[in-house]
Amino acid sequence: MDTSKYIRDLIREGEHQQQDFKYAITDSRKIARTLVAFSNTDGGRLLIGVKDNGRIAGVRSDEEMYMVETAAITFCKPEVKFTTTLHEIDQKTVLEVNVPPATNRPYRAPDDHGRWHAYVRVGDENFMANRVLIRTWQRKKRKRGTWVRYSRPEHILMRYLAEHESISQRHFRKIARISPASAENILVNFLSWNILDPLFTNQGIRYKLKKDEH
Repeated sequence: MDTSKYIRDLIREGEHQQQDFKYAITDSRKIARTLVAFSNTDGGRLLIGVKDNGRIAGVRSDEEMYMVETAAITFCKPEVKFTTTLHEIDQKTVLEVNVPPATNRPYRAPDDHGRWHAYVRVGDENFMANRVLIRTWQRKKRKRGTWVRYSRPEHILMRYLAEHESISQRHFRKIARISPASAENILVNFLSWNILDPLFTNQGIRYKLKKDEH
């Protein structure tokens, strides 16, 4: 394999849901959030020694490897499994870190205050998962199905989403006049049934009807 062409082709893709560039790793806690975000979503690849603009800067591989291992073992719960490959390009070293998608979500990492959260990867950003998403992951791991009565609040939710792009949990609770716990349970059910998709915004997670892929 032509290593130079392989890495340059990846860099041309830019950062996206399954790829992130890191100039260097200075904080294992921060890199842990990307590792768990990849794990909780579709898996992904870190190219360490590459700047945000795609320029190859290179790294000191031993130090970067140690930081990644520390992030995966110490600052990820459970430990994130990964593989690494070193690439030499123009006398510079790029460290490729590959993270597979997890089968045992959620994976968590600490925030800047030491509080542990689950993260997901959306586009080229990491977002914090909420209770609805975490409960949905746990629900989908069950082998048995879920029986839920399709009642007034569910009808209200579907009517609203037929006319609007998305809804927040708070707004759903308000228009349906139900408790926070009831709104959360309904959203978990609809996500588990693949009726809804989460929509990540800077103001928080909203919910939208799942598009028909056929």
